Amino acid sequence: MQQYILSLDQGTTSSRAILFDQKGHIVSQAQKEFTQIFPKPGWVEHDPLEIWSTQAGVAAEATVKAGQNGKSIAALGITNQRETVVVWNRKTGKPVYNAIVWQDRRTAAYCDELRAEGREDLIRSKTGLLLDAYFSASKVGWILDNVKGARKKAEAGKLAFGTVDSWLIWNFTQGELHVTDVTNASRTMLFNIHSLAWDDELLALFDIPRSMLPEVRQSSEVYGETKTTIFASKIPIAGIAGDQQAALFGQLCTAPGMVKSTYGTGCFMLMNIGTEPKASQNNLLTTVAWQINGQVQYALEGSIFIAGAVVQWLRDNLGIIKTSAEVEQLARQVSSTDGVYFVPAFAGLGAPYWDPYARGVIFGMSRATKAAHVARAAVEAIAYQTMDVLQAMQADAELPITALRVDGGATSNELLMQFLADVLNTSVVRPRMAETTALGAAYLAGLAVGYWQSVEEIKALGQADTSYTPKPNRATIEDGIANWNRAVQALQVWSEGAHPVKTEATPETTAK
Repeated sequence: MQQYILSLDQGTTSSRAILFDQKGHIVSQAQKEFTQIFPKPGWVEHDPLEIWSTQAGVAAEATVKAGQNGKSIAALGITNQRETVVVWNRKTGKPVYNAIVWQDRRTAAYCDELRAEGREDLIRSKTGLLLDAYFSASKVGWILDNVKGARKKAEAGKLAFGTVDSWLIWNFTQGELHVTDVTNASRTMLFNIHSLAWDDELLALFDIPRSMLPEVRQSSEVYGETKTTIFASKIPIAGIAGDQQAALFGQLCTAPGMVKSTYGTGCFMLMNIGTEPKASQNNLLTTVAWQINGQVQYALEGSIFIAGAVVQWLRDNLGIIKTSAEVEQLARQVSSTDGVYFVPAFAGLGAPYWDPYARGVIFGMSRATKAAHVARAAVEAIAYQTMDVLQAMQADAELPITALRVDGGATSNELLMQFLADVLNTSVVRPRMAETTALGAAYLAGLAVGYWQSVEEIKALGQADTSYTPKPNRATIEDGIANWNRAVQALQVWSEGAHPVKTEATPETTAK
C-alpha cells in the first residue's frame, strides 16, 4: 500500500494540512481560517480550542480528500506560527486564557523595564534573541500574573505551557505527550541555545515555574502516536519545526552559508551557519535551525519590514496599479529608474540599520519621472534591502553566499528575481514547490520513520527550480548600489531630527 506523509501547517491566520507523496509532491490539501481576536490596541489573541478544532478538521479533510485513512500515513509532521503561547490545565486540558500571539505587544513596557535594569546582554548571550515582547517568556508571565489563580496553580504543578506545536501534540495524544522541539524552544527566550536546555536563570528572571515547561526533543524523531478518533489507526508524530526553520529545511539549506528568503508583507531571511551559534554584531537573531540525529544546526535570522507591502502601497495608496501583479508590467515600461531611488521605510528601517524613526522617501525625481519609474524603483528597493541584510549576515557568519533560495508571493515577479541576482551577484533559486514550510515539516517527519532514508535521498528528488544568474555587466549595478547607499544615508540624516532623545535605537519586531 502506498504511504504518505501528512504535514500540518498551523499558521497565524489559518490551519492547513497537506498530504505529500514520496516524491515530495502534493496529493491533497485543506485549509481553514480562524478568528483573530483584538481585545485592545496592540493585543492579539487566538482561541486555542479553535486552533485545535480547525487543525484537526483539516487533517481529517485532507486525508479523506485523498481517499486515504490513517493506515496509509507513515508519519505526521507539524510546523507552526512561532512564539505564540498557550497555557492550559493539565487535568482538564482546558486553556486558562486565550493564546497570546507573537504579534502581541502588551508586554513591551515590561521588556523596556528589563532593558533599563540591564538584563538584555544576559538574555542575548544565552538565547541569541533581542529582548522583546515578540518572544514567549513575557507572555507566559503575563498570563500567570493576570489570570485569577493561575500563578498558584502553576506553582502547584497543575498548569502546562507550550508553543502551538506542544498544544497540538498534547491534544493529538490526549494529554500523553507534553513536548516541543529545539526550534520552537529557541524562540521562547527561556532556552539556552548553547546548552540546549531550559535555563534556570531565565526562568527565575521571568518568574516561570519549571514544572510548566514541555520536554525539549529533536526536530526529527518519533515523539509518540496519535490517540484521537480523527484517524482510524495510530499515526507516528515524527517532525516538529517553527515555520521559518521548516521553510529553511524545506528549501534544503542544509549546508553552512545557504540562505532562504521568504517574501510576504515583510521579508524573513535565514542563513544556515553550521554547528556553532554565532553572536550577531548587526542586530540579527541567532536561533536553532533544527536538530536531526543528535546534530544541531544554527541559523542567523534577519527581517525587512516592508517587502511585498511596498507593492500594496503603490496599489492602495497611490493607485498606479490595480493588482499587485501589475507592478512588473508597469516597471518594465522603462529600462531603468532614471536615477529614482525609493527607500520604503514606512515602518522604520530594519536590519542592519535599526532606525525606528526613519520613514519612506523617494529621491532623484525630475519632471521626466513617470509612474513606471516609481514602480521600478519600488521593485528594486526590495532587492537592495535584501542585499543589506545579506551583507550583515555575511559579515556575522564570515561565510560566502553560494545562492539565495526564495519563496513567497513576490517571487513570481521575474523582474525582481533577475534584479535580485544582479544586485547580490549570486544565483537566486525559486522552487517550483511553493509550500516550502509544510514540505520542511514533512521531510523532518519522513526522515524520522525512514520514509526517506537521508537528506541526500531528498535532494535527489530534484524539485524543479528556476534559477536566475547575475548579468556580467557590473558597472551599472555597482552605480545603483552606491546610489542606494547614498539614499539610505540621506534618509538617516533626515530622520535624526525625528529622534525624540538621542538613545540607542532598539529593533522593532516585524510581521512575519
